[in-house]
Amino acid sequence: MSEKSNANERKGNRLSKIVTRTGDGGTTGLGDGSRTTKDSLRIDAIGEVDELNSTIGLLLCEELPDPVRAALLDIQHDLFDLGGELCLPGMAIMKEAQVARLEELAETFNRDLPMLKEFILPGGSRPAAVAHLCRTVCRRAERAMVRLHGAEALSEEARRFINRLSDLLFILGRLLNRASGRGDVLWQKAKNAE
Repeated sequence: MSEKSNANERKGNRLSKIVTRTGDGGTTGLGDGSRTTKDSLRIDAIGEVDELNSTIGLLLCEELPDPVRAALLDIQHDLFDLGGELCLPGMAIMKEAQVARLEELAETFNRDLPMLKEFILPGGSRPAAVAHLCRTVCRRAERAMVRLHGAEALSEEARRFINRLSDLLFILGRLLNRASGRGDVLWQKAKNAE
């Protein structure tokens, strides 16, 4: 068997054989074949990005405008690219075009929203609330990536992508409230202080 077909077979087995027992000792494999502890900064960042992708999957279960649905599906694919970059130390997979697309989406979706003069509370409609949940998970993933970048360099595109995504998810929370016929839920400073 050739080296190439042997590598492809290993990849196929990795995806079809779920219970491997290789992580029982508290380590896990990275994409380059090396192993690291399951509590390492890299695995923490990978896990946060995975959770973010899962929460976006939850948001996709809601009634959404078609352009929002299409954008979120593309973002899920981008998050797999980001996870791939995170599991391959020293590899840069994320591209400037992915960051630029998020910036364009943010500009497009924000264009018709009223200017904010107050902070808003997460909530309103269920889809908006789930978008805000995605945003907070995204911020947590970003913090994990910043910690990892402090120890091992990550690409600028990966770091910019996760930052732009949290901005876009904030905008989507507002947009989805508006799409459901509701407005923003405004924070009332010191509402219960008296």
